[in-house]
Amino acid sequence: METTLIILKPDAVQRALVGSVIARFEQKGLQIVGMKLMRISQELAATHYKDHASKPFYAGLVRFMTSEPVVVMALRGVGAINVCRNLMGATFGSKAAAGTIRGDFGISNSFNLVHGSDGPEAAARELSLFFAKGEVVEYSRAGDCWVYDATGGAPE
Repeated sequence: METTLIILKPDAVQRALVGSVIARFEQKGLQIVGMKLMRISQELAATHYKDHASKPFYAGLVRFMTSEPVVVMALRGVGAINVCRNLMGATFGSKAAAGTIRGDFGISNSFNLVHGSDGPEAAARELSLFFAKGEVVEYSRAGDCWVYDATGGAPE
């Protein structure tokens, strides 16, 4: 099982798409193990996006991400990082395929509704930025036997 960070960005919150986007992840079979509504501080945004600090879009990105509340989630599942990235779709809504979150709900090349960790190291780092110890919860779901085939001893 893998855990990843998902951020429903200010545009998703302001457009009242939170429930629709969360439903996509849950319907796929991913488990929400942490979730909260918050405002990202300037300091947290700077830390989170530090790899983009020298890029021309950085200042606008930080301004956007700190402008309004976001919903942050820790999602768990087999291959959760790639599953989430596939559900999100291409970075720009205008280029994202229909059936993806960005393809169905976005058209902007600036506002792209959702952030997802791009690999295991990034997921670990990002989760530690947005969730304090104890805020990501371990629990079993009775329905997981219908999400994953574990007849071979481990969830596939």
